[in-house]
Amino acid sequence: MDFQYSERTRLMQRRLQDFMDRYVLPHNRAWHAQAEAGVYPRQLMEDLKALARDEGLWNLFLPSLRDDEPGTRLTNLEYAPLAEIMGRVPWASEVFNCSAPDTGNMELLHLFATPQQYDRWLKPLLAGEIRSAFAMTEPDVASSDATNIQTTIVRRGDEYVINGRKWFTTGALHPNCRFAIVMGVSDARGERPPHQRHSMVIVPLDTPGVRIVRNLPIMHHLAVEGHCEIVFSDVRVPIANRLGEEGAGFALAQARLGPGRIHHCMRTIGQCELALELMCERALARRTFGRYLADYANVQDWIAESRIEIDQARLLVLRAADRIDREGNLAARVDVSAIKVLAGRLQTRVLDRAIQVFGAMGLTADTPLAFLWSWGRALRFVDGPDEVHLRVVARAELARAKQNLGATAPYYTPPAQL
Repeated sequence: MDFQYSERTRLMQRRLQDFMDRYVLPHNRAWHAQAEAGVYPRQLMEDLKALARDEGLWNLFLPSLRDDEPGTRLTNLEYAPLAEIMGRVPWASEVFNCSAPDTGNMELLHLFATPQQYDRWLKPLLAGEIRSAFAMTEPDVASSDATNIQTTIVRRGDEYVINGRKWFTTGALHPNCRFAIVMGVSDARGERPPHQRHSMVIVPLDTPGVRIVRNLPIMHHLAVEGHCEIVFSDVRVPIANRLGEEGAGFALAQARLGPGRIHHCMRTIGQCELALELMCERALARRTFGRYLADYANVQDWIAESRIEIDQARLLVLRAADRIDREGNLAARVDVSAIKVLAGRLQTRVLDRAIQVFGAMGLTADTPLAFLWSWGRALRFVDGPDEVHLRVVARAELARAKQNLGATAPYYTPPAQL
């Protein structure tokens, strides 16, 4: 196994870091000032996006780009260290058209869009002209088991009629958000197997009957682009807005969530690296009881443990990314579940240590630590809770054990028969 990044990857890292240093970081304070005032920094973002397109730092996440589509085609393995760099500034991914939930939606449309859907929705997404949302999670059921989903998508003539309530629909308040991909029950009678009863449809957010109820704060942090609760009341869209086959919603969700999950984990590595850097700088500068914090053994342990755990997580991310590239999303399903569990737990551990070193300042918005801690905690639910992913890993291990029952017998050493 080769642990070195390719020359192409190292070149892209340098180009991306240079862009971040020249254009993104100098505007970080301005972005947050507008966002905290409840105004999305739309013009700032559009200016930065235009620069990123001009410099060829665009749609880096999508390996399946066609020659006539804008962007730089990279493998998942090549994209991983770039996502780390973007992740250090949580709003930066949009600058390069690499932010969730658009990345997952673009993957989905790339795989399943009709020519008409491609022209109307995917092309402007690829160009960064619009943004999108993904509406799957619901407040009234345990959505970790998607068979519980209650939103209905009922066919009436040449239309689908949608009724239901969704929440944590990220990005719905973004000023450029134009549509949501909605998952719901299209087989209300239960005539099909449980995993063939759901469909996905594209719903423009200006369709009558779509109502954004509220923007949900995460750990008391209110995202300016929104994590929204949305009600769909007799919302009518054409049959042509269905994505993929009727009843194929589960298959589409898995196709969408695989790469999206690992993108979150890639960004987590970058955020943990930033937290470790901040922790070390604070420990070297802050004195208590006549000694620098860096001189205390417990602080040194926190730093060392963070370094070890981040490097472990990075290797697992890269292995999962490499497997997606070589064998596809389905083959990498267990690897992605493993890193998905690890990433959120890693982020809360590393950020907790960094906050402790900073003291009370770490709880404020003067540093990025408090937000990054809250996002790490949220990651333990985003795209499936830890428990679901742990079950995926455990079932794979048990299936392997069943195929090899008895293989461990030679390792037993009972006493010889008398």
